[in-house]
This record gives sequence, C-alpha cells and structure tokens, in this order.
Amino acid sequence: MMFNPKRPQPLTFLLVLIPLLWGCNPSEEASTTSDPALESTLAHATYSAEAFFKTTSFSMAAPSPYAFSAENGDLLVTSDESGVFNVYRVDLDSGERTALSASEDSPIYAVSWFPKDDRFLFTQDGGGDELTHVFVQSPEGEATDLTPGDDLKAGVMGWAADGASFYLYSNERDGSAFDIYRYATDGYARELVYINTEGLDLGGISPDGRWVVMARNNSNADSDLFLTDLAAEAPSPVNISTHEGDISYGAYAFTADSERLIYATNEFGEFNQAWSYDLASGQHAELIAADWDVTYVNYSPSGRYRVSGTNVDASTVVSIIDTTTGEALNLSSLPEGDIGQIRFNRDESAIAFGLNSDTAPYDLYLLSLGGESRQLTQATNPDIDTALLVEGEVVRFNSYDGLGVPGILYRPRAASPAQPVPAIVSVHGGPGGQSRKGYFASVQHLVNHGYAVFRINNRGSSGYGKTFFHLDDRAHGEADLGDVVASKDFLASLSWIDGERVGIMGGSYGGYMVAAALAFEPDVFDVGINIFGVTNWVRTLQSIPPWWGAFRDALYAELGDPGTDEERLRRISPLFHAERIIKPLLVVQGANDPRVLQVESDELVAAVRSNGVPVEYVLFDDEGHGFRKRGNRITASEAYLAFLQEYL
Repeated sequence: MMFNPKRPQPLTFLLVLIPLLWGCNPSEEASTTSDPALESTLAHATYSAEAFFKTTSFSMAAPSPYAFSAENGDLLVTSDESGVFNVYRVDLDSGERTALSASEDSPIYAVSWFPKDDRFLFTQDGGGDELTHVFVQSPEGEATDLTPGDDLKAGVMGWAADGASFYLYSNERDGSAFDIYRYATDGYARELVYINTEGLDLGGISPDGRWVVMARNNSNADSDLFLTDLAAEAPSPVNISTHEGDISYGAYAFTADSERLIYATNEFGEFNQAWSYDLASGQHAELIAADWDVTYVNYSPSGRYRVSGTNVDASTVVSIIDTTTGEALNLSSLPEGDIGQIRFNRDESAIAFGLNSDTAPYDLYLLSLGGESRQLTQATNPDIDTALLVEGEVVRFNSYDGLGVPGILYRPRAASPAQPVPAIVSVHGGPGGQSRKGYFASVQHLVNHGYAVFRINNRGSSGYGKTFFHLDDRAHGEADLGDVVASKDFLASLSWIDGERVGIMGGSYGGYMVAAALAFEPDVFDVGINIFGVTNWVRTLQSIPPWWGAFRDALYAELGDPGTDEERLRRISPLFHAERIIKPLLVVQGANDPRVLQVESDELVAAVRSNGVPVEYVLFDDEGHGFRKRGNRITASEAYLAFLQEYL
C-alpha cells in the first residue's frame, strides 16, 4: 500500500489567476436541475438519523493480488452492518455475506486473503487510539496478533510477488520511525529487512522485495522521494527527486514487474501529474497529465491493466488502460457516480469496485471485463424513498478579495423564495482536506429536515491546484476563515435561503473553524457545531504523536512551530478568546481522541458556559478522532438536528 499524495503543493501565490480559473459570477444564484415551483409544493416524509445511517458501509480489501479468495473466489470486504466494522466474505453469485469476525467494540478492517487458502490479514486499533496492530485469522476463526506490544503502530505494506512472504511496518523499535519486517506466509517467522534510521515516511515496497520508496516532507510545500535498494551491500536511501524550489513528490505504486516506480509531482504545473522512474536506468518519464490532480495510479496483479483516478472538481474520474493495446476499457455502461476501490480477480477476467453518488451510498459491484456489471450489495436503507434525497451542486462564489471559492450546495426540496430555509455552512477537516461529492448520511438528514447545507472548499483546500492550496499558510483562522464568513453573504443572496438563520458546523480542522468563527467573528453565524475540533493550537501541536514523523514538520511549516510561534498560535486559538463567543454552541468529542485531546473540548465548554451562552456537550467514551460506530453516528446526528431545531 502506497503513500497517496493527496494534497498539491504550490510554487507561487498567483492570486489573480484563481478567479479566472473558476469563472465566477457573483450576481448569479446557484442553479438547480429541478423545477423550483414543483419542489416548493412537494410534501415528503422526513426521516430520523437512524434511518439515514441504517445504510450499510462497505469497503474492500487492500489493492493486493488477493482481494478474491483462492478457494472459491469470494470477495473480502469490511462492513458495519452489525453496527461495528467487521470482516465479511461476499459470494459473487448470490451476493450473500458471511461474517468472518464479530467485534462488538473496536472496528476490524480487512486487508487481504492469503495466496492459497482462506486465512486473511486484518487490522484493529484500541478503540480509536489509532495504534493499529496487524492480525492473521485462520479459516477456523482463530486470530493471532502478528505485531504484539504496547504503544506501537503497525500496518501492511504488501505481498511478495511469489506469495511466500508479506511485509509489515512497525514502530516498535523507535516510536518515531517505521521499520519493515518480512513475514513468512507459512509459520509467520519474521525478519527485519529495513531499519528506518532516517525516520522517512514509508511509501511502499516493490513486489520483488528489492526496492523501498520513502518520502520526506521538507515543508508543507516541498517534499522528496527516496529509493533504497535492499539488495545493496549497505542499503541507504537515494534521493530521486533532486530539485530546486518548492515542489512536492509522492509515491503511487511500483509496477507489477518491479521495473518502474510510478510517482506524483506538481513540478510542471498547478496539479499533480503521474511520472515513471525506471529503476534500472534512473530515467524519468511523464505518464499521466491532466488539468486536475491525478490522485492514484496502480496496476492489476499481472501488470496488464493500469488503473488511475483524477480528482475532477470534487469527483473522481477513473480510467482503466489495457497496457497491451493502449486502449481504455469502456466504463460508460456503469451506473452514474464515483467509482473507487477497483480490485481484480485472480485471473483478471473481472473487477470488483465500489460506487456511490450523492443519493446512493457506497455499493459493491462486479464487472466482467468486456461484459456487464452486477450489483453485489444493497447499502441503501429500503425504508427511505431515495427519490426524496438531494443531489449536491458544485457552485462557486467570489470571496472577500475576489477569490473564487468552490463548494457543494444542497437545496431542500421544499425550499423556495416563498418558503426560504435556514442554512448551514459545513467546513471540512484537514487542514488541507476537500469536501467531495458523494453520499453523506448526516448531510442528507439535515437537508431532509429543511436545512440547506453548503460544504465549502475554502482556500487551503486540496484539489484546486497548489496555489489555491497554500493561500492559507500561516494564516489559518484568518485567510481561510474570511472565505467561510463571506460564504454567509453568498448564501443570503440566494432567494430560497433565509439569510437571518445561518449556522456553521465542521469536524476536526472544520471544528476549529467553527470555534474560530464564533470567537473571532461573533456576529456572523447564529449557531455553531464543533465536532472533534481543535481549540488550542499550542497544545495540539505539542501533543502530536511521535509516529507522525516528518508530517509533523510539514504541519509546523503550515500552521506554525509551537516552540517559536506561540504568540501567533495563541492569537488564532479560540480557547484563549472564548469570552467573545456569544452564540449557542454544540461540542462533540471522543474521549480516546489522540489528535484533539478531550481537554480541548472540556475547557472550551466550560469557558463558553461561563459567558452565560447555551452550550451542549456530547462526549463519546468509546470513540477517538471521528466516528467508528454506527450508534454513535446516529446519536451525534440527532444531537445536531435537535440543537439546530432549538437554536436556529
């Protein structure tokens, strides 16, 4: 499994180009594809959060050669149909799922079948602490921890080409560095094959076990790629990305024949391109270039098929190329939506993949190459009339300085100029994340109950070029917050939105933006919902886990070093300005969160309550940073709605 360079990194700040790229017209309202007159009179059922979250979440095993069982071809998947993520096998003929694990607490995630039998690898952490271990489970159901120990984190890197061994990484030797171990498929004897004394970020290992690719973040705008030849007498990393200026590099995949590394770089434009590096000659060559970020490239187990995805305006466009002919497979017959997690069966005659859309959650499909597709799962709750769900529309508005800012807008079906609705600005996590198209139960729940939702991609979001991404560097809670504040005026300009009733919500970094908006722009939003949000940047940056390694340095470059920038970090931390918060606030926190410590939320809640402001606090004892249990997701979403119904 390879490092995925999710975020483009900039070279220069070309502010003047951004509005031209997005073609903004501030006088235009966001359009809809349906008839407003019809929608304004449409009566429809409203559903509980439980109904929306009763959809089943699916994901497939890792992109290894063994997503399909050698014994009968069953697909290995992860599902939360029990309420907690567990491992299942899916019969390709009937779609029937059989549970292979039964955790009632900490989620279990499928990784891979074994090459010749029905053993499988899975990962599990300790209730959201992100300290994952790797387990093997026998066909009889006996699970063995391959990475035992306390306070360590481990994961799977991949299989050797011959299937006789597999590779795991672990920081058991040094909490700040991941080493590589080879495990025998039979007996699980292990060997330390690479000691990561440099503390570089592991990217992947070639199928022949010879090459290791690693990355180093020099800053949040600049990174390097290194290759280590494990066959050398004294293996050591060699920089294959020598460059000048701020340029980012990241690893996608090794080719199946272990002859080339496919990597990402934004050296030649605004967006990540895919390039290849010949391991024998050291030659670099362009592979895929687009007007958007190439987000991933991988290959079928034999190497015949190349699969790539491009992030086109918050949706993924997938291409599958037959490298023997250079022709692309025709995917036009597939249902509309985002395709992801493409897995080839053992003889590469078929692929399994996931597909979702704004109004349909992630379902699994099987496609015979050259034939028809067949849906394997039904994720949607049959009690919900999907015709009543709402498509999100990609829209743009001009921010406070004329910058074009994109986002995804959801319009309740009954909203009209005669019946304007309240609105919520939803801010994604990160920093540097992206709100994307797709099914989001919590969003549909709010829209179904009459709230417009605008999922903003403020400056600093990924997916829109390296210039846009870096416009908020060392200006968090200021430059990006300005976009969020400006979005209220944009929403208020729409005739079907009540501009006097606009709230803000967000998770992780988005939760920080909620608290920042209420503290630094106290008169703008009417309510705020802070989910796992940072409130004290000094403490948060000081408490980064050691295994974050070089990413910590990149985060310091983007946000500030608490050792030298404490004054500025305190200035942008809402906790130190909580006396300015005057609007009702809902705070959601996980007790096991290793990123945003519970004390962050405890202190904010106490401080705002001392202002005499209504504050509601929902604390989950069994969650970390984000929700892993369906029941908790339901509880949180019902809390969002109840809070908004009372205060907005």
